[in-house]
This record gives sequence, C-alpha cells and structure tokens, in this order.
Amino acid sequence: MKIYTKNGDKGTTSLCGGHRVAKDDLRVEAYGTIDELNAHLGLLISFLNQDRNLHFTSLIHSLEHLQENLFVIGSVLSTYTETDQTLPVIAKHISEMEDSIDSWTAEIPPQSSFILPGGTVSAAQCHVCRTVCRRAERRIISLSHHVLLSPDILSFMNRLSDYFFVLSRYLNIKANECEKRKYYFCTQLETCKKTRICIGLWNWPLSLKMLHGLQQKTS
Repeated sequence: MKIYTKNGDKGTTSLCGGHRVAKDDLRVEAYGTIDELNAHLGLLISFLNQDRNLHFTSLIHSLEHLQENLFVIGSVLSTYTETDQTLPVIAKHISEMEDSIDSWTAEIPPQSSFILPGGTVSAAQCHVCRTVCRRAERRIISLSHHVLLSPDILSFMNRLSDYFFVLSRYLNIKANECEKRKYYFCTQLETCKKTRICIGLWNWPLSLKMLHGLQQKTS
C-alpha cells in the first residue's frame, strides 16, 4: 500500500468518516497542532531517555501515557460528528496530572518571578511543549465555537500546559541548573491595556497577583 494517495493535492483532506474539508479547516488546525505537540513530547521523552537516569523511568512512563491521551484527543477532533463525545479516560488523567504538579511543586522553590525558558535540554523542551500546547488549546477553543466538544478536552489541555511548566522547573532544580529569572514591572498596572497581553505571554496563572506583590516590594 502506497503512503501517498494524491487525494489531497488540491488542498483538501478526509476526516474520520470520510467527510472532506480544506486542510486549513478549524478541525484540521486543531488536531494537526495536537499532532505537533505529540511530536515535541516524543522528543522530550527521547531527551530524558538519553539522560539514563533511573529516576526518570516513572516520568517517562507517564509522558508516554500523555502521548496516548493526545492521540485519543486528536482522533476525536478529526472525527466529523454533530454530537459531543465523553472522554472518561481523559478526565481521569487530568487528576493524575494535578497530582504530579502538586508533587513537583512541593520539591521546588516558590516562584517569585517569571522564568525564562532554558536550562537543561529536557527542561527547555518542556517549554517548547508548553507553548505548543497553548497554541493547540487556542485552536481547540476556536473550533469549540462551531462544534460540540467534550469539556474534558479543554480542561486537559489547560492542565497539560501547567504540567509542562512545572516539570521544566522540576527538571532544572533536580539538575542543579540555575533558573533564569525575568522581573517585569508595569508602572501603570491598574490601567495598562497591555498588562493582560504581557501576562499571557508567560503562561503564569497567578501573574497579576505576583506583579502586585513585586511592585509592593519595590515601592
């Protein structure tokens, strides 16, 4: 069986079920970005395997499960349907991610500033996964305005980006890698229209509260 069919040479592709859409369709953008994220996650796993650290065995196993979950989400997004699809398996893994986030957070110093992406290769790759995950989330939100999607998908993607962020810090701390910190101050925090944009760039859910705290310390 040949890998190429030539059916997509004119810019269309088939969804699961045979329904054809343009390759820049919202649904294709959504599951295509999930596929991209899964590839980056595979690279992260490869980096961790190269470390030959037995401590990472359980982590790698968890990351491989995340790959399977992303594959499930991708298959749901690539299926043309008019009804919502419940995903109990995905909901279960949201809780597991939260447990991991809480466990790692307990082992690393509290965050008092923005963290610049970098450090070990594995930690830096976590940041790549984090940012691609956020883009996938945005694509899925765009799609959700037009089709019914399981709320578990958005919850999963939102938690997954947090997972990658905390994991990046955890890996750097465990490797005794110094975190590069960025202090951002806005002199017009209450009225600055750019504040939400600046905060959004850093994927830090408590950014506004943190910025207030930092300003108070310097005032």
